[in-house]
Amino acid sequence: MKTRNPDIRRVVVRNLSPEPESMQKYSDQVRERIAKKAYELYEQRGRQAERDVEDWLNAEELVRKEMNDTRK
Repeated sequence: MKTRNPDIRRVVVRNLSPEPESMQKYSDQVRERIAKKAYELYEQRGRQAERDVEDWLNAEELVRKEMNDTRK
């Protein structure tokens, strides 16, 4: 019979979404625009690796600005 170690604390597993919270607020169409813009930024930088998050955030900002400009 196994005995439990009283020092072990129960780990709470949260059901995490597969994508960042900021992504959940966008429609598929807007996500696609952001992805395309992020890829353009990646290519403009000479395809340097490991800056994908930076590219995504910059693309997200640019697309939001484009969307706001078209609403005016």
